[in-house]
Amino acid sequence: MSADVKVWIPHEAGRALLGEPPPGVTVEVAEDPTRLPSEVAGVRFWVPPFLAGPAAAALVRELPDLEVVQLLSAGADAWVGRIPGGVTLCDARGVHDPSTAEWVVAAILSQLRAFPAFARAQARREWAYDAEAPTDELAGKRVLIVGAGSIGTAVRVRLAPFEVDFTLVARTARPEQGVYAVDELPRLLPEADVVVLLLPLTEQTRGLVDEKFLAAMRDGALLVNAARGPVTRTDALVAELSTGRISAALDVTDPEPLPADHPLWAMPNVLLTPHVAGSVRGLLPRAYRLVGDQVRRFAAGEPLINAVVDGY
Repeated sequence: MSADVKVWIPHEAGRALLGEPPPGVTVEVAEDPTRLPSEVAGVRFWVPPFLAGPAAAALVRELPDLEVVQLLSAGADAWVGRIPGGVTLCDARGVHDPSTAEWVVAAILSQLRAFPAFARAQARREWAYDAEAPTDELAGKRVLIVGAGSIGTAVRVRLAPFEVDFTLVARTARPEQGVYAVDELPRLLPEADVVVLLLPLTEQTRGLVDEKFLAAMRDGALLVNAARGPVTRTDALVAELSTGRISAALDVTDPEPLPADHPLWAMPNVLLTPHVAGSVRGLLPRAYRLVGDQVRRFAAGEPLINAVVDGY
């Protein structure tokens, strides 16, 4: 590639993590999209801040030479439809697989083994052992993973030692991989003890978890959402959880952040974390390995990986 490449990254630490840039590549730090480190002319490769939203996406049209937007998030819902023609949008597929899969496993175990209830009892200095009401267990459970991408695969690998049975669902069936189509959910949901949501937010998945979806879940089932909040209909979720028939572990909500007076906070059958499944100490090294690889590919005129396409 003959022309010089100006790259914007959102972390000063990213310079060292990227390593020596290829010849003709200049790296500048743009932590805040509203405070630009240099003239926008010549910026051809931009890495926005992690979880940057629509306000940052609006900057794309102010960068006349931009050719690549490389996200640090696995989800690209805030950016799809906001990228002009000629600009390639890439997500961080693979970067968040270990951390998100760990969160899913931890959330499932925490809810099944009643850790939130024990934590509340600890705060009360109460030895809350009840031999007549033991906790549940993960062994032998039937786990339905909705979203059979790289994170779904990582979850399956980490749950396999717990002696569970798996069913995987994607937008379209992949019989050779044992993956069912999303339109088979009404048949599959009543058979699952744990339902894990890992699908991207698209027009097709928005509100997928509605009254019918939740009503189809078996009594005592656990819903785990590590995807996006709007994949679920919050009013329907609150109504179903308020009956106590099912429980939930949620890393994402709609709205987000969740208002302090929202009923989800007070439900004893709900575990809430503040969208932290991917926010771990190892995030930046993994993320910048991907960014560095993409920058080198771009500078060499080679095809990029992780280009965003519709589907899950």
